[in-house]
Amino acid sequence: MFAAILADPRTYAAMVVSILAGAVRGFSGFGSALIFVPLMSAIYDPRTAAGTFLMIDFAVGLTVLPTVAREAHWRDVFPLAAAAVIAAQFGALILIYTDAITLRWGIAVVVLILLAVLMSGWRYHGRPIMPVTLAVGALAGGLGGAIQIVGPPVIVYWLGSSSSPAVVRANLNAFFGVFACALFVTYIVRGLLPAHVITLGLLLGPLQVLALRSGARLFHAASAQTYRRVAYAIVAAAALVSMPILDGLFR
Repeated sequence: MFAAILADPRTYAAMVVSILAGAVRGFSGFGSALIFVPLMSAIYDPRTAAGTFLMIDFAVGLTVLPTVAREAHWRDVFPLAAAAVIAAQFGALILIYTDAITLRWGIAVVVLILLAVLMSGWRYHGRPIMPVTLAVGALAGGLGGAIQIVGPPVIVYWLGSSSSPAVVRANLNAFFGVFACALFVTYIVRGLLPAHVITLGLLLGPLQVLALRSGARLFHAASAQTYRRVAYAIVAAAALVSMPILDGLFR
């Protein structure tokens, strides 16, 4: 299987995408899915993009969960994660039954909308009441199940809370870890992780981790304003380049 994947020219474009996504996440702390999923959907298809990213995220989640389990406030994490896991079942059905071109357009539009929200700096500053928590979890889970872009709704919701940055970080990592593990089971049951997707994930995962570490080193050499601008520009370019209307230029 590795030999067949290495013989496919698309693999090397996927390697570049994986390195870019990892470097941006290490550099800015966000953005890997916003870059990886639209570009990989253009190179392969949305199912391959979502499954491959989940393979990488699942491995990261397994390594992070034991550490953050002691620091996270599970009374905040659990209801949001529960809503996300339930909604992800419907998101996975969207991934299965939606036409690939339609889904690629949807991915590009969602990425640009979420990017605009992140760039605006808007945060939810209301009380974290249960209906809002469940709604945010459902939105994140639906997006995560369909296109693996689960982070922005949760980030916008929790960064505006009164919790300390350390607790917010632990809660985010705990949520992402739990969600990735649950979604991994869903994708297996739904047949969304065939052998070639698993193999591709195993190939690209180490590249993304190494790039993430390299990007993290660059973080200390630039201002917060600079690294966010660079990340925003790369995410926007990824969304625009991935649009199906440009397939004739890149294929």
